[in-house]
Amino acid sequence: MDSINRNQPEKNHENLSGEKAISHIKDIVGAAKSCFFVTAKGVRPMAVQKVDDGGNLWFLSASDSHKDVEIATNPSVRLYFQGSPHSHFLYMDGLASLSRDPAKIKELWSPELKTWFTEGENDPRIDVIKFSPTMGYYWDNKHGNLVAGVKILVGAAIGVTLDDSIEGTIQP
Repeated sequence: MDSINRNQPEKNHENLSGEKAISHIKDIVGAAKSCFFVTAKGVRPMAVQKVDDGGNLWFLSASDSHKDVEIATNPSVRLYFQGSPHSHFLYMDGLASLSRDPAKIKELWSPELKTWFTEGENDPRIDVIKFSPTMGYYWDNKHGNLVAGVKILVGAAIGVTLDDSIEGTIQP
């Protein structure tokens, strides 16, 4: 155990699974809204369009992109999220799959996407990426940024570790 955890008087580790994991994924992704989408050959920012009740993340992509070619070759993907400067950190490993389901495109479509898909939601280049997480790790605070900040200031003033962090594995 590293030194910060030895000095921590509060429980700061909790592994999450099932519905609790999915709820936390939704919270972090909702705060971050976008992530680094990492394939075996590249890294790029991507906006998450939806997190479903199974914990799957949905993206819209261009079928002629390098990313789609990389997914077709190797579907293993890692996502990195940061929802604020001091909390809502998450990475997840999983598998990405591609589809051209018009109903899912319509469900995920929003007007600002026309910047990339100039023909609108019927643009023939649009496809859907479904990311199915297998495991991940999160770091967050337990009581929000305000309480975390106060605990850090008080801890520094009295010389006691009062870090409000919580971390652990996450598996939907």
